Amino acid sequence: MIEVKNISKQFNGTTILSNVTNSFEKGKVNLIIGGSGSGKTVLMKCMVGLYDVDNGSISFDGREFSGLTKKERKSIRSEIGMLFQGSALFDSMNVEENVMFPLTMLSEMQEEEKKERVNFCLNRVDLKNVNHLFPAEISGGMKKRVAIARAMAMNPKYLFCDEPNSGLDPKTSIIIDELIKEITYEYDMTTVINTHDMNSVLMMGDNIIFIYKGEKHWSGSAKDILNSGNNELEEFVFASKVMQDLRKQMRTN
Repeated sequence: MIEVKNISKQFNGTTILSNVTNSFEKGKVNLIIGGSGSGKTVLMKCMVGLYDVDNGSISFDGREFSGLTKKERKSIRSEIGMLFQGSALFDSMNVEENVMFPLTMLSEMQEEEKKERVNFCLNRVDLKNVNHLFPAEISGGMKKRVAIARAMAMNPKYLFCDEPNSGLDPKTSIIIDELIKEITYEYDMTTVINTHDMNSVLMMGDNIIFIYKGEKHWSGSAKDILNSGNNELEEFVFASKVMQDLRKQMRTN
């Protein structure tokens, strides 16, 4: 479990996060949602240590994180897998080298062990015989799966995903959602996803936090959204006609 307690963050005197408290549960898909500029991306970056909080605390399974030095954070960071928006693969490295990168940086594995781990992770995301291809030679969906394999490489306790469906078609987005959900349950990880994709919210949100103007405005599950009574949340989630029709269908069922 990851816990954030009363965290606040300012940039140049402007408050981006104000007194946010939330628990992100182990073995669950935890989603952070909110409009552009709401503070949700800053919240995730604070949680992984890219930004230091001005006030409050962040802990991983009871281990204080926010007050540690960069060197002291290394042990917890080695337990974190990160799936970046746009996949963020290294263009100069082939698939195998990309997935192996965190093992080389953070583990003491021998070369053969690293290759075995890479192949295991690639097989788990249903990618075979692509080890020596470069990012420019594979599709967007395949890049996402390579990025997930890289995030899995260190067998993380915590998985952070920043807009995992960005740039993908609807069919591929569903495949990526299902894959993230499967590995979350399979490996009992604490998964935290920052997303704009409302299909993802409704289909895989075990726990959801809605950030509005830098504050925690609502929390609950995907099912709870239908009867949240929160005007700002419902306006955000059901902004499009497609989502409005889906809400009517779900309420009917």
